[in-house]
Amino acid sequence: MGKMSVDLCGITLDNPIIPASGTFGYGYEFAELYDINMLGTFSFKGTTKDARFGNPTPRIAECSSGMINSVGLQNPGVEKVIGEELPKLAKCFSKKVMANVSGFSIDDYVYTCEKLDKCDQVGWIEVNVSCPNVHGGGMSFGTTPEASAQVTRAVKSVTTKPIIIKLSPNVTDIVSIARACEEAGADGISLINTLLGMRIDLRTRRPVVANKMGGFSGSAIFPVAVRMVYQVSHAVNIPVVGMGGVSSAEDVVEMMLAGATAVEVGAANLIDPFACKTIIEQLPTVMEKYKIDSLKEIIKGVR
Repeated sequence: MGKMSVDLCGITLDNPIIPASGTFGYGYEFAELYDINMLGTFSFKGTTKDARFGNPTPRIAECSSGMINSVGLQNPGVEKVIGEELPKLAKCFSKKVMANVSGFSIDDYVYTCEKLDKCDQVGWIEVNVSCPNVHGGGMSFGTTPEASAQVTRAVKSVTTKPIIIKLSPNVTDIVSIARACEEAGADGISLINTLLGMRIDLRTRRPVVANKMGGFSGSAIFPVAVRMVYQVSHAVNIPVVGMGGVSSAEDVVEMMLAGATAVEVGAANLIDPFACKTIIEQLPTVMEKYKIDSLKEIIKGVR
């Protein structure tokens, strides 16, 4: 297992596989299917300061080689996550977990991150800056270097755990945003979040998703994700967690060659709940096939 281990912001993972936020709940549901301690870690469901019911239904649209979701960050709020969800998780997961945080103002991010920073179970805090800034005209925090850096500085001022900023691909220059986060103190970058997509029902001539548009994910976005991971990992000096359409052990190796230290698996979990288990089990065979002695050695293996 040592040959599959990686170091993410000072914490060793047995392997680089991390189920992505929003696709793995709070973990204990999957623990009924297999021992989730085989995972590197996982990023739990996006958590906000207050409870959220989410967007109106329907929230999901199927696509060729992917899906669109507009769930709207439905979650019970950080107090219940800490008081109810994490104690349940502790019964079936002995490793550090990655907390995923969303917010609609700087104060929201600060409050939620500060609360989760005090949880011993939490190893890293993944901060999703794809949320609309309610005090900034509704534009996503992650669309400009300045706003992304502002969130980064604010949460770093109230936390001691590694902060990983999760970036949106819906921008013209992702490298400048990643660099701004690094300069503001980010310990890592994760990308890509979903692309913006839309489907229309030909019979009703109306959008399939009630919110009209939503996040497009799945294997169709993998080449875009690889490109952005490559660009960002070669522009910053902090670890990059790659994600976006990953569905096989081969995809994991490709993402790591592009520059990812660890790899999140998202939509594949919704298709097959055993997706991450299968990827981890197949990694040694893929490593042998491509003559890889250690996964650490292939990070940023493409110049």
